[in-house]
Amino acid sequence: MTPEAYFNRQVQLWGSKVQQSLQGKKIAIIGAGGLGCTLAMALGTSGIGEIHMVDFDTVSNHNIHRQIAFTLEDEGKNKAKAVVSLMKSKNPFLKAIAFDMSFEDFKEMGNDYDLILDATDNLPVREEIDKHAKEMNAPWIYASVEEFNGQVCFFEKANFQVFNISDHKPGGIAAPIVMHIGSLQANLALRYLAGLSVRKDKLYYLYFNDNGELITQKFGMPKA
Repeated sequence: MTPEAYFNRQVQLWGSKVQQSLQGKKIAIIGAGGLGCTLAMALGTSGIGEIHMVDFDTVSNHNIHRQIAFTLEDEGKNKAKAVVSLMKSKNPFLKAIAFDMSFEDFKEMGNDYDLILDATDNLPVREEIDKHAKEMNAPWIYASVEEFNGQVCFFEKANFQVFNISDHKPGGIAAPIVMHIGSLQANLALRYLAGLSVRKDKLYYLYFNDNGELITQKFGMPKA
């Protein structure tokens, strides 16, 4: 198997030069839950050269219905390690590393990334990701999902402090909205890494109204 054959359909999309450029990209995905699993499935086979997965949590049986990288056999395993194992089994051209630790410990390692992806489930950690990304001069993509709504924003210069930083406990959730928001996040990431245009510092808010219609709203974010 060759990279040209494996990534054939993407090469048709944007050419071999762009596809080869992805091999030199390095990203971090913070969180290996619902969003992290979707990001791993979407980006792990895209041609990105190196992906670091960060999560100290283990797989519980109530995770599996919406965290699409896991099976019943993964219960009790570290999430980051399980996701990395699956990515490696799908893509022989990927360097993937699992970090079984908190983001607080991970950021002290001082690694450089082309892009950081937030796949966590609480605002205090996202605030720390924002601070760390700005210190490292790296862009990052925020995403959150709950019930039948979700939001995504590519942060470059915007101020994350517009959010009410609290330890909010999310409500119920089903798998499709998680994958929908994760896919939007992954699309922004892949376009950016491939050198295509991406609208930065704009919040996309998606939700289903009472009539079952999918609504997308866009909000400009204030500069930091």
